[in-house]
Amino acid sequence: MSTAMLNMYISFGGLLLMFISAGTALLARTKLSGIFAKAVLTFSFCCLLVSGIVVFYIVVGGPTSVR
Repeated sequence: MSTAMLNMYISFGGLLLMFISAGTALLARTKLSGIFAKAVLTFSFCCLLVSGIVVFYIVVGGPTSVR
């Protein structure tokens, strides 16, 4: 597998983590309460943090050749 394809799959993982973060944050704010809501919001923040690191890694890595 080439580096460009690997970077593409890694970036898809980052995007998936962003969607999971948004969905769990909405769930915690609208449907949950108490300590369970805080736990889900903490999970959401962790997903957002990891996805930000992944996207930063891909963007700073720069362009790759397809060869």
